[in-house]
Amino acid sequence: MLEGKKSSRNDRQDSPVPEALGRLLMLLGNRVEVETMDRIWIFPPLVRGRKEWGLVAASFRAGDPALRNLVTAKYAAELTGHGMTFEPEFMSEGVAPPERLPSVMDGVVRRSDLQLGVAREEVIAGDLESFARLLQEYSGGSQAVDPVAQ
Repeated sequence: MLEGKKSSRNDRQDSPVPEALGRLLMLLGNRVEVETMDRIWIFPPLVRGRKEWGLVAASFRAGDPALRNLVTAKYAAELTGHGMTFEPEFMSEGVAPPERLPSVMDGVVRRSDLQLGVAREEVIAGDLESFARLLQEYSGGSQAVDPVAQ
């Protein structure tokens, strides 16, 4: 089991790789159509020394308006003497009614061996500007953010 300091968006200065979560969100936005994105849940990253692990879950409108596709994205990042290593992983988790997703996120926290904290939920509702603001927040303003750039 990983144990480490849990950080929040307001505590990113303690992160050894503060750009990692922003990079994961950018990759997520490049892999899916942001216009179909409904919500994002950002779990507080776990930090141990120069290593960091993070998890994001996102729901997307499915063909059936009563359902959402759920995708998780996680990363492992480390600050080394040669820069940052960054290993993202994306996984399709299935389809569920949107009203069930908050309880699914609670279950992720309860079942995780990573001792995850409570996720920050952000409503995107297919709005490119909402997603771009989230990217800007997590990129620390260090890079231009264009969620539709592929």
